[in-house]
Amino acid sequence: MNGTPAIAPGFWARSRHRLRPALVGLVALVGLWLWWPIAPAAAREPLQAAQAIQPYLDRVADAVTEFTLENGMKFIVLERHQAPVVSFMIHANVGAVDETDGKTGVAHYLEHLAFKGTSRIGTKDFAAEQQLMTQLDAVFNDLLAAQTAGDTAKAAELQEELAALQKQAASFVEQNQYGQIIQQAGGVGLNATTSADETRYFYSLPANKLELWMSLESERFLDPVFREFYEEKDVILEERRMRVDNSPIGTMIERFLEEAFVSHPYRRPVIGYQDDLFVATREDVQTFYDTYYGPANLTAAVVGDVDPAEVKRLAEVYFSRYTPRAVPPEPAIDELPQTAPKEFSLALPSEPWYLEGYHRPSLRHPDHVIYGMIESLLMGGRTSRIYKTVVDEARIALDIGSLNGFPGDRYDNIFLIYGLTAPGHTPEEIGTLFAQEIDRIKQEPVSPEELDRVKTQARAGLLQSLASNGGMASLLAEYQAKTGDWRNIFNNLKAIEAVSAADIQRVAQTLFRPESRTVGKLVQAPSAE
Repeated sequence: MNGTPAIAPGFWARSRHRLRPALVGLVALVGLWLWWPIAPAAAREPLQAAQAIQPYLDRVADAVTEFTLENGMKFIVLERHQAPVVSFMIHANVGAVDETDGKTGVAHYLEHLAFKGTSRIGTKDFAAEQQLMTQLDAVFNDLLAAQTAGDTAKAAELQEELAALQKQAASFVEQNQYGQIIQQAGGVGLNATTSADETRYFYSLPANKLELWMSLESERFLDPVFREFYEEKDVILEERRMRVDNSPIGTMIERFLEEAFVSHPYRRPVIGYQDDLFVATREDVQTFYDTYYGPANLTAAVVGDVDPAEVKRLAEVYFSRYTPRAVPPEPAIDELPQTAPKEFSLALPSEPWYLEGYHRPSLRHPDHVIYGMIESLLMGGRTSRIYKTVVDEARIALDIGSLNGFPGDRYDNIFLIYGLTAPGHTPEEIGTLFAQEIDRIKQEPVSPEELDRVKTQARAGLLQSLASNGGMASLLAEYQAKTGDWRNIFNNLKAIEAVSAADIQRVAQTLFRPESRTVGKLVQAPSAE
């Protein structure tokens, strides 16, 4: 599934630059999200604006209630009675980072299959359908064995048998019944996203459909049926081909992660490797689900026209049916510090690109907001330093962009900056000017005017992210899962206001170390004669 989630933790964790279509495509490839701050008039006086915003944030925080069921599932509720609608978010604290080598892409598989229904939703005859699913799995396992043995004739025969069984199984499927129920109830925005760090399921309903959400979502994760598994395998493999294998910049992004990380699970693509996707089984998905979808690893946020007491009552009725499970293990992070610069080139039929990344700590680091302010100073819109230097003045790039927290920010990650080369220019020219501006921010304190600008952008971005029920539900659940406390949303303004020019310079000097740098150059392959 594809969606546009609300702003990520710290509202500094993602690209902040308005991008041309080609760069938008790059960001979409890695499953990351964009936001573009619009400074309100009140933000013209930084201190005055901050003082005006903080009481509002405090009132919002005071309106939040929370509870945890006995099985460990966390609920966060925010009353907003301006309109009779409610937005819902279930945040599963599991993503591609939790996968293992040889089993990549399983988190994304599960996201797709979670929309296929249950033993009661999405089927005309579950008993008959279940028998066919068992037969399908047995034939697929035989197919893998035949391919491994090099028996092409047997593999072809089994492929035909698999297709015939799929057709039989499809006759028992009520297509998209889960989505139809939500749509008929007035639901909008039904979607999900998988990233390196999390998987999220969300939509909005009229306020009088609260119990319907409780019923549907508890059934979806209590009694999932991973039907149409082989159909979804084909869909995901095609998605992989479109986004990576047939996309030069997609191939480049995948290679960049493999170069920047040695053993960190962030080195693997969220969508998974093609070979892993093909051999994945329904049993693999079930095992992953059993490990990571226990109630203690789920956070639900409910924002809108609701009564918190009623939310708690219904949650206890429906979600307390979940059996408690062990908290899943953290992924093994054994990445050693990078000690020397890395550089590589990739020749493909593409416009030339320049990518430059530096290792940075996770969003839980005390300096997290400062990394975002550095990003804003360098790359944040047409008034930023690098945009003016590289695009407006030198005109060696068509556009530039950044990903602060790449490919995730739950663990130590990459601060990435990149540019799309203008005709007649080279990636090396972009790299030279990037280095010029990086040296400048390391050596010269930022001016009071620039510091005020990025603080204004931060305030505007925070207000924008809190404006919608969906955005707030996303933030509450994500902050709770990633930082351990949703209240950290409302502490960011104070942290930003406390940042000084000296702090910017100190963190820039820590971040932009040559030994921490990875450079990737995507150059145009010579045309075939």
